Amino acid sequence: MKKWIPIASGLLAGFIAATITFADFSAKTNTEAASSNKSDAEKVYVPFGQKDDYYLFASGGHSGQMFIYGVPSMRKIRTIPVFSQDSATGYGFDEHSKKLMGGYTWGDLHHPAFSETKGDYDGKWMFATDVGNSRAAVVDLETFTTKDIIKVPNTAGPHCAAFVTENTEYMFLPTRFAVPVGQKYESLDNYSQNYRGVMSAVTFDEKNVKLNIAYQVALPPWSYDLSDAGKKGSADWAVMTTYNTEEATTTLEVNASQADRDYIVLFNWKELEKMVKEGKYEDVDGQKMIYPEKQKGGIYLVPVAKSPHGVDVTPDGKYFIASGKLAPAMTVFSFEKAFKAVENKDFAGERNGIPILNYKSVMEREVNPENALGPLHTQFDDKGMAYTTMFISSEVVKWDPNTGKTLDRVPVQYSPGHSVAAEGDTVSPDGHWLVALNKIAKDSYLSVGPSHPESMQLIDISGKMKVIQSAPVDPEPHYAQMIKADKIKTINVYPKDEKNKDAVYKQNDTKIVRKGNEVHVYGIAMRSRFIFDAKAKRPDVIEVNEGDHVFIHLTNIDFDEDITHGFAINSYDLNIEVQPGQTNTIEFTADKAGTFPIYCTNFCSALHQEMNGYFLVKPKQ
Repeated sequence: MKKWIPIASGLLAGFIAATITFADFSAKTNTEAASSNKSDAEKVYVPFGQKDDYYLFASGGHSGQMFIYGVPSMRKIRTIPVFSQDSATGYGFDEHSKKLMGGYTWGDLHHPAFSETKGDYDGKWMFATDVGNSRAAVVDLETFTTKDIIKVPNTAGPHCAAFVTENTEYMFLPTRFAVPVGQKYESLDNYSQNYRGVMSAVTFDEKNVKLNIAYQVALPPWSYDLSDAGKKGSADWAVMTTYNTEEATTTLEVNASQADRDYIVLFNWKELEKMVKEGKYEDVDGQKMIYPEKQKGGIYLVPVAKSPHGVDVTPDGKYFIASGKLAPAMTVFSFEKAFKAVENKDFAGERNGIPILNYKSVMEREVNPENALGPLHTQFDDKGMAYTTMFISSEVVKWDPNTGKTLDRVPVQYSPGHSVAAEGDTVSPDGHWLVALNKIAKDSYLSVGPSHPESMQLIDISGKMKVIQSAPVDPEPHYAQMIKADKIKTINVYPKDEKNKDAVYKQNDTKIVRKGNEVHVYGIAMRSRFIFDAKAKRPDVIEVNEGDHVFIHLTNIDFDEDITHGFAINSYDLNIEVQPGQTNTIEFTADKAGTFPIYCTNFCSALHQEMNGYFLVKPKQ
């Protein structure tokens, strides 16, 4: 028998009411509507002329991209190419993005994180990590485009980042897979001695839009998962979970779950920063590497139930909450108690030279909701209440971190990993909405064969929790963050950049310049034609010789919102995109002689079909 999702109990009534108020742009916001006595359909309906209250940024997993949704409508509104090529926009083909990609063609995007000011999202930047090829990226939220990508050395899969500190001083990138420093060959027989789980402290130079590695920490050869930065009184600290502290090298699903406890790594990033300034590190292939067994202080271990995959700091910064996914209980830990344990050296031994804090000295309370199994990740509402996903029992449980009392619960379909509340991991969550990011979506959508899309389910948390909408996503979102829409200030067109030597803004300045076998084309795109050389007999034609190295610098001189042009050369496997006012460059070798049409790939006007030209390649003699 099919299971039904409680989506829209008053669908017809909601549709009629929404149609009546179709043009009422002065109505309450959709978030305000969520707390009023309306049907489920009305709560998620965003009439034409109105916009969603929130942006939801979801990781695209092994697609390598970032998915953007509107909330509460749950409509997908954009895909941002980050770690993988994207033929629709030419990302990974034009010169800027090709250099960013660094020779890779794909990525595995996990755990996006907004830049923060005083612990709140500031709407300026979005950071992300690539598990597949050990990279980190930054996205500009003025243009929704990727601006910088760095390769992170000495790591193999920065899965649990990139959670930023309170004022975006750092984002910390621990590694999912332990490897030898430099990822050099080393027998697995020497795993415990010569492998490391390196954590990188990455800074962001906002002025020059560059990511940089400030220092690294050579942690024990364990696997590191979710991390979170402290807030307010705990802002100088951060926490992250570990698993496989057994240091198993094969059959991890059995051998990495032997011990009853794994650890939370508790570290003071201000103290580590001080160590680096004082020269207390080793130079490893140009990286400043701290070895905790040698440079003592700043890093501590907190025992936690085995195989934890979630640790989250409460909005007031007083507690951090963690749970082992193979255990039924969550544990609330006190930062204040942890600080006292550090000060009093209240240790229960050490591992790999790192002190272990006494569990009972740091633990505030254990929370065990009845019949809830597989606790993973926690978000918070505007009243400080916690919402934890239960992977095995397929539900979200609401509970009070101050008492441990279970307040509410709602089933989801199925197996939720992360969830995301409206600004739910900041110092001031909004409440109203929570989205469950489910790993499995059986019975939810039309069949598309053996592989099903995953699902994101919108939950109204303004009163009694209720699932009111579901949206497919493919592949699964590993994490997401939800930001108030009015915090993001996008631009409509790129401003003129007179310093850009490749930019051309006037038809008469277009030209084709030959330097030996190197050809530079300085052209423009406009509704509805290309002009590569205004003085030529055929200004929309590029003629080169077979073997020439060709640079096409194309400027979109339509300074008008949403008039994007594409540029493709038929049969040359090339396509790029130029936004209004933007200059973009594509570089390639004309290695095929013949006649190749040029055309605009992005609909731009009534004469879009007529926006074409020719790329003529003379054969070698």
